[in-house]
Amino acid sequence: MSGTHTDVPSMISAPLPSPVPADEHERCPVTDVLRRVGDKWSILVIVLLGRRPYRFNELHRGIEAISQRMLTRTLRALETDGLVHREVFPTVPPSVEYSLTPLGRSLLVPLSALADWAVEHRGDIAAARQASTSDT
Repeated sequence: MSGTHTDVPSMISAPLPSPVPADEHERCPVTDVLRRVGDKWSILVIVLLGRRPYRFNELHRGIEAISQRMLTRTLRALETDGLVHREVFPTVPPSVEYSLTPLGRSLLVPLSALADWAVEHRGDIAAARQASTSDT
C-alpha cells in the first residue's frame, strides 16, 4: 500500500498511463504471473504440491482429467518460473519427485486469499451472471 492511501491496495493506487500501452501491459510482472497461475492446471498443481512432495505418476493419478503431456508441460513451466523443484533419484528406473520451492510456497498465501474471496463471493458472482443472462 502507498504511504498516503493506506486503505487503497497498492495495485489500485499505482499510477498508470492512459491509455495503457500494450507493450507495457505485456511486460507487466502482474500480467505475467496471472498468465501462469491462470492457466487450466497450474493452481491445482501448486495447491497439491503445497501439501507435500509428489512423484510424477502419483501427481498424475491425483488429477483426474490431466494428460501426462499437459502435466509435464505444467510442471516444466512452474519449474522454469522457480516455483517447483524437480529432484531425480538415482534408482532403476529413475524416479522424480516434485515439490514447491520457497518462492512457490510464498505464492500459497496470495492464492489462498484469492480462493477465500472466490468462495465467499461465489453466490454474488452467480447471481450477477444470472441477472446478466436474463437481461439479454
